[in-house]
Amino acid sequence: MPELRHSPDGDYLPAAGKAWLLPLYDPLSLLFGVRRLHRALLDQAAPVPGQRVLEIGCGTGNLLGVLARRTRGLDLTGIDPDPDALRRARRKAARAGLTIDYRRGYAGDLPFDDASVDVVLSSLMLHHLDEAGRDRALAEARRVLRPGGGLHVVDIDGHGLSTSLAPRMFTDAGFSRAAQTGRGRRRRLGEFRFFTAVP
Repeated sequence: MPELRHSPDGDYLPAAGKAWLLPLYDPLSLLFGVRRLHRALLDQAAPVPGQRVLEIGCGTGNLLGVLARRTRGLDLTGIDPDPDALRRARRKAARAGLTIDYRRGYAGDLPFDDASVDVVLSSLMLHHLDEAGRDRALAEARRVLRPGGGLHVVDIDGHGLSTSLAPRMFTDAGFSRAAQTGRGRRRRLGEFRFFTAVP
């Protein structure tokens, strides 16, 4: 059972569900095939140099690390409420010589101006939120996206605090259009779905 962590700024679930599992997060991600999901999500988002990209729930920084190596010239920011995961993300980026801004923050209260981001990414994070938290996070993603920008999501379906992933949850949050762009199953991860939504 995941353990909720408490902080003065709000509650959150640690990246691995329990704080003591954080050192195992990256090896487990590899074992579960998350790298393939990350590559597919980045193929879908296809950010181009000069764009500002935000990952909500960046955890230990795996997705943005792949993106920084793949596409140079992006303005990359990852937010996560877990200070331990952010320390790992910063260390990994520094060791690899990657320029990524990792900040402590919550997806339901993004520290960005309206219409200030080109691409928002969410990888295996929404299921950590209850439905109200998920709806706030999606509304915040919509708020910070520039016209012509997009939200790109991959998440587990039927597992976690919020279930029944569908395009309607994005349009209910204010996106003009949303679509499921893929789905699949990984033996250790379960069912997952890809979505895209535009403001």
